[in-house]
Amino acid sequence: MTNRGAVLPDIDRIAIVGLGLIGGSIARGLRVAGYAGHLSGAVVQQADAARAVELDLVDACHSRIAPAVADADLIVMATPPGALDPVLREIAAARPPEAIVTDTGSSKASVVRAAQRLFAPAARARFVPGHPIAGTENSGIEAGFATLFNARRVILTPDKQTGAAAIATVEAMWAALGARVSHMTVAHHDEVLAATSHVPHVLAYTLVDTLAAMAERTEIFAYAAGGFADFTRIASSDPALWRDIVSANREPVLHTLDAYIERLQRVRADIAAGDDGRVHEVFQRAKTARDGFASQRERDER
Repeated sequence: MTNRGAVLPDIDRIAIVGLGLIGGSIARGLRVAGYAGHLSGAVVQQADAARAVELDLVDACHSRIAPAVADADLIVMATPPGALDPVLREIAAARPPEAIVTDTGSSKASVVRAAQRLFAPAARARFVPGHPIAGTENSGIEAGFATLFNARRVILTPDKQTGAAAIATVEAMWAALGARVSHMTVAHHDEVLAATSHVPHVLAYTLVDTLAAMAERTEIFAYAAGGFADFTRIASSDPALWRDIVSANREPVLHTLDAYIERLQRVRADIAAGDDGRVHEVFQRAKTARDGFASQRERDER
């Protein structure tokens, strides 16, 4: 292999399967970081393949996975969870034996189970499950941007069978994109993400759907203020994507929803009883926790 300098020096060829918000941002970020190797992409639509080359996301783009990954040193799977099995199956059949494979999925147990089922043991040692904690409500080939991962956390969930060299390569890719990498077990990751990402999307979608079903919906939306816009922004995310994410992480999502519903019922009971003190306690605890989170995030982004 030729030397690529400080950015992934041992990786000449990277294939990115899926060039939407996450995959497209990885490609853009690698370009900005100075990666001089060959970037190939795989997308579903031929028109998107042509557009990806026009945008200089990748050097070559295909509407099939096999030619995109056939000579790759590193394969990044950035596809929706609903496509997990067929995409992994195609990668397993076409990847070079020494290629490292990583993913960007929001649920890890489903990915790991699929890899165990579809990859041979040697290939599983070179598979590094990963999840960047970054995104917007936008999707599609035009949605990505080079700084999406700057100062954002990326969680890797390798196990004892995952090779150290494969982990180091994936860590180096994310570091080149400005991300901060940490490790978790698969189960812990899925519990944390159910609470911090998946259930918030369920709540946002359900609130907007509830209000949209009211007879006064036109007036409700006409007078909605900034708080409504802030809370419901993520309800503009791709519904099919989030349906599949919730399905893939079903049990942790249900556990967190049950805890939330129990708390919400308590607050409802306090409001019904006119117990303003108890309501204030809940609001105060929430404000303190949210302010602490916001302060920590500001420190992390400096």
